[in-house]
Amino acid sequence: MTELIRAGGWLMLPIILCSIIALAIVLERFWSLRRERVVPCKDIENVHAWAGQDELDQKNIETLRKSSPCGRILAAALDNRHRSREIIKEVVQDNGRHVIHSLEKYLNTLGTIAGVAPLLGLLGTVIGMIDVFSAIITYGVGDPTRLAGGISEALITTAAGLTVAIPAYFFHRFFQGRVAAYVVFIEQQAMALVEVIDRQH
Repeated sequence: MTELIRAGGWLMLPIILCSIIALAIVLERFWSLRRERVVPCKDIENVHAWAGQDELDQKNIETLRKSSPCGRILAAALDNRHRSREIIKEVVQDNGRHVIHSLEKYLNTLGTIAGVAPLLGLLGTVIGMIDVFSAIITYGVGDPTRLAGGISEALITTAAGLTVAIPAYFFHRFFQGRVAAYVVFIEQQAMALVEVIDRQH
């Protein structure tokens, strides 16, 4: 592995740095976007219990708001439960946008790495080919060792860049899909909760 890094040249350093950052983001997002953390069942159960027992006071709503991203949107719906459905829907969607922003933390960075890593690999390819042609100009085509070194550098950096970019792009799309699914689910729960409250009144 060390020999490959050395053969790839100095551009291997930023590619390795990108891989470390991407791995850290993927692990952090897996931890932060767990279902029990974003949409815990207890929040929904608590709200329905409070609604059934007529305990939707401000203290319980504030507790709900601070408990999870799901709780934040449900609390916004409850704050406006006496207003029209159109207003409640707007409030839920507005809070949903804020929740999306917090849930998508670091995903822009991951997407940037997915785009930059192959470009770094391509730059390594160009530099490697420049070395090849420089060796040809200086020594002719009679020294295969010099030619092989430049071609090797070009191929290694390209492969390294793609090795980082492909999983980074995959997880970027994966987490975006997970966030979108969470928000749709939370908005559905919020509107269902409002309907329950309307029927009780």
